[in-house]
Order: sequence, then structure tokens, then C-alpha cells
Amino acid sequence: MPAGRGEVFPLSQAPASVCRPITTRRSELARHRLDQRCRVSRVSGQTVSRRDRLRAQTSAEIKAIAMKLMADGGPDAISLRAIAREMGMTAGAIYSYFATRDDLVTTLIGDVYTSAVTVAESARDAVPDDDPGGRIMAWAQAMREWAVANPEGFRLIYGDPVPGYRPPEDSPGKQAELRACTGLIGLVADAWPSARALQPADREHRWSDFDPDLVARVRADFPDLPPAAVALTLRVWGRMHGLTALEIYGHLRALTHDPGSVYLDEMRDLIASLGLGPNTGRRPTANG
Repeated sequence: MPAGRGEVFPLSQAPASVCRPITTRRSELARHRLDQRCRVSRVSGQTVSRRDRLRAQTSAEIKAIAMKLMADGGPDAISLRAIAREMGMTAGAIYSYFATRDDLVTTLIGDVYTSAVTVAESARDAVPDDDPGGRIMAWAQAMREWAVANPEGFRLIYGDPVPGYRPPEDSPGKQAELRACTGLIGLVADAWPSARALQPADREHRWSDFDPDLVARVRADFPDLPPAAVALTLRVWGRMHGLTALEIYGHLRALTHDPGSVYLDEMRDLIASLGLGPNTGRRPTANG
């Protein structure tokens, strides 16, 4: 097998391309260093040492336990000391992975939000560009199914805030939020030619109605989109997100045994309200 594909060579068989020549009377220290140099793997085209792999595994375990603590005790249960106790680590050791609780929360939000929006984008992109209703349905269904499969993640990014946490100005979570916002606006932009005539005639929207950062993003990415389309995007998001939140927080489950079908019917009605036809969509694959 060619070198560099995740294999670990015994010292006696390590090729020259991986390990430098050594003398037969090397010390135990030299043997150890050589062995460390040979233990490499390739992940996404990058060489990662065994030490780095172990660090990544520990970091992943820390994040998993943090999510479990939040699921059991709410956002304020996330504590580096509690995680250290759960893992049998010292407090000092865990601080070498995340310097503060806020650093951990920032990482968690980034991971969770990026996962959610990536799922939604992939579902949308699997539908042809000339089917705007189908792309809206794919996005909506993917986001709901992700939330049902990851309720703690949904609560982390959309539910009760973590007490005392202040997100940094720029972070992976902020970037993922921007991707989600831009993606949803793009879906409405594609539907706008059909939806324009169906909007309330007695309401005039202005750019000053909206957050300046949102306006700047819309005008840069969708220069032909009017303020009324941004207002429509917020209503579309409210219908998608609101029904999902009712389900995740248990309010819908008390009233129906099939929340997935309720959501599907609502999304079909939403798509029909955009002038795209009422029958777009697929049966839900998860009912919570």
C-alpha cells in the first residue's frame, strides 16, 4: 500500500520517504521519536499526527458532554468544571482546550449552526433551479428534520440564551447565520416574480424598516429585490421556524401524533401563498 493513506508502519518496515535512516544502535529516545514521526494519517489531504488526533477526539468529547449537560439542565448547566469532572480531567487540563466557558459555547454554536445550514443548503441544491417551490420545500423539510434529530442543537441556537454569554462580533456561528439568512432570501428572490402580485397592497415597506446589516447584505447580493421581498422573507422564516419550535419544545406533540404532516401541510400552504402551487413537497421522514 502506498505511504500516506492512514497506515502505521512498524519501525523495521518504514520506508525512507516516511522515516529517515537510523543506526542500529539508536537510543530508546530516538526510537520513540521515530515511531511518533511514522504514526501519521491523512484527513482531508492534510497530515495529522497522533497527538493532534487525540486532541481532536478529546475536544469532540468535551463538546458532546457540554450538549448533554445542556439537555439535562438547560443552557446554564454548561460548565467547564462540570465537564472536567464528567471526563475525569483536572480543571487545568480542560482549560488547555477551551480557555473559557464562552469559548466553548462559541464553538458549540458554530458547529451546530454550520451543521444545520449545510443540511438545508444540500437539500435545496438537490432540487433544480427552475423549481422554486420545490427548493423552498426542500429547505424547510431539511431544517425541520435536522431540528427533530438535534433538539439540543436547535435549543442552543434558537432557544433560551446561555446566561452571561456574549457572542463575539465575528465567529463561525455568525457566518453560518449569515449563510442561512442569505439562503432564505435567495429562495424568496426566486419566488418573487410569482409572489409579488400576491402581497398586501395596503402596506408599503421601506429599507429603513429593517436592520442596516441585513439591508446591506440584501442590496449587495440581490440588488433588484425590493423591501417588500425582505418583509416576505421574514414571514416565510416565521412560518418555517415557528412551527418547528412548537414541535421541538413539545407544544405540538400534545395536540397531534403526526407533527410532520402538520408541518408539511403548512409548507404546502406557504408555497401556494407565493403563487407556486400547493402540491409541492414530499412526505416527512421524521415525526419526532
